[in-house]
Amino acid sequence: MDDPIVGILGFVGTIVLIALRVPISIALGVSGMVGLYLLLGWPATTGLVQTSVYGFAASWSLSAIPLFLFMGALLEKSNLIAKIFRAARLWLSGLPGGLAMAVNVSSAAFATVSGSSMATAAAMGRMAIPEMLAAGYSKRLAAGCVASAGTLGSLIPPSVLMILYGLLAEVSISDMLLAGLLPGLLTMIVYMLAILIVANVRPVSAPRIDILPSLSERLNSLKGVWPLPILFVLLLGGMYFGFITPTEAAAMGALLSLVYGLAMRGFTLKGLVEATVNTLNSTAQIFMIAIGAVIFTRFLAVSGLNPFLVEAIQDASFHPVFLFMAVSVMFVILGMFLDPIGVMLLSIPVVIPIFDELGYNLIYIGVIIVKFVEIGLLTPPIGLNAFVVKSVVGDEISLTDIFKGIGIFLACELIIMILLIGIPEISLIIPERLS
Repeated sequence: MDDPIVGILGFVGTIVLIALRVPISIALGVSGMVGLYLLLGWPATTGLVQTSVYGFAASWSLSAIPLFLFMGALLEKSNLIAKIFRAARLWLSGLPGGLAMAVNVSSAAFATVSGSSMATAAAMGRMAIPEMLAAGYSKRLAAGCVASAGTLGSLIPPSVLMILYGLLAEVSISDMLLAGLLPGLLTMIVYMLAILIVANVRPVSAPRIDILPSLSERLNSLKGVWPLPILFVLLLGGMYFGFITPTEAAAMGALLSLVYGLAMRGFTLKGLVEATVNTLNSTAQIFMIAIGAVIFTRFLAVSGLNPFLVEAIQDASFHPVFLFMAVSVMFVILGMFLDPIGVMLLSIPVVIPIFDELGYNLIYIGVIIVKFVEIGLLTPPIGLNAFVVKSVVGDEISLTDIFKGIGIFLACELIIMILLIGIPEISLIIPERLS
């Protein structure tokens, strides 16, 4: 049997295992090891797996993930996100759909210290949805807005997905984190424009607030959010100017978040323990999937599947538009059934070598991939952000209404993807200034 055929069978076998509800980390690892055994034999397989897994797990850059997760968990427990939402609500309350817009601004702000889409959606859902419903907002708009705004955590730095992509694609993690900033802000702006249109076309879905806050109330609300711009400038500015690495930025952010929480008495000992346990659980899950992906990547490299696919695409003379369309279909389908990290780590070993061989900038491709993964967080039947919101609201809002509320934001994603694919500079202008 030809080696590329073994690679194709290995990929199909992985999909079958996942469909049988085998955890994705085990599905990737088992398929990779079986494939390597068929191609190389057992001694070479064990040696390759040992060196590959150790080399990845011992990576210094990988330690940024638990540190960024810990930073976000600490700041959530310190009640900072509630202060961010209050400030955004006061400043935007006079606009049509002001509460929904405040959700987007707050989610973007919290994303700068969270790095997780689902954590952002859960935190915002607990605070914003009851207030939106009390103000007369429709259930669909309230839930759909929160679920969609949560995806900003995947793009705006620090992003766990961006870090993982940088490690597996072997590109600069600093460049990846910085590349997500403008696309993340673009997403926030397009979402807010969509809310503005809905609020004007169907005012009953987003009633205006009659009593507006005074200027002094708005200014006073900013006192509670001062740690956010400081952290953002220190961490992102430090990486932008090359003063600190992503790992050092994560360590500094976690330390400052801990100091802030203790100084402001923002969380109890119980909150600190919960933040630590949540970080450990998330880190273990991410590392297990990543290790399985490393084994699977080595298998695909040995099988020669990637050069085979590149040659087939070149021979077929696919227009870049059709290539991106094919990739988008793949990501949307995978996103319907897998968690975002699983989607990305399953697809990167196949997709990245193709785009690299065809001469595409891998930083730009990374932003596109993460954006596709974001869309997967919203698409039924397994749009994880929808289920996160459902877990927060309970029986008050049905899952059907949540997905219907997400619909308008999925239409926004189509516009955003056209802009990002058609104008690569949106993703590349900040990283290119580093060089």
